Amino acid sequence: MATRRVRYSPLATDDNDGAINRPFDPRFDYTPRALDKVPWKSIALALFLLFLGTGLLFLSYFIFSGHMGGESSQAYGLLALGFLSFLPGFYETRIAYYAWRGAQGYRFSAIPDY
Repeated sequence: MATRRVRYSPLATDDNDGAINRPFDPRFDYTPRALDKVPWKSIALALFLLFLGTGLLFLSYFIFSGHMGGESSQAYGLLALGFLSFLPGFYETRIAYYAWRGAQGYRFSAIPDY
């Protein structure tokens, strides 16, 4: 896992060009534990979307191939819903997997927290 080697610190009070009330800047409140926090709710949502999308895609395939009863309009609807739920689930699950494996450039902080 990559560590941050650059230490940021706020400017001294005499070097801030007269700005008395500066807005909050989270770069100066960095803690190493901030990058290690695992967003479990987001990972659970990503896995749910991945499995739901996979299931809907299988159902649409079975309707298209004739293994299940149904009309083609139902199969197209399931296909569209399957893609809409599979793609974000796959994307977020892939980011979580690479972050878990420690791949360069992937961190749990890249996953949005829901």
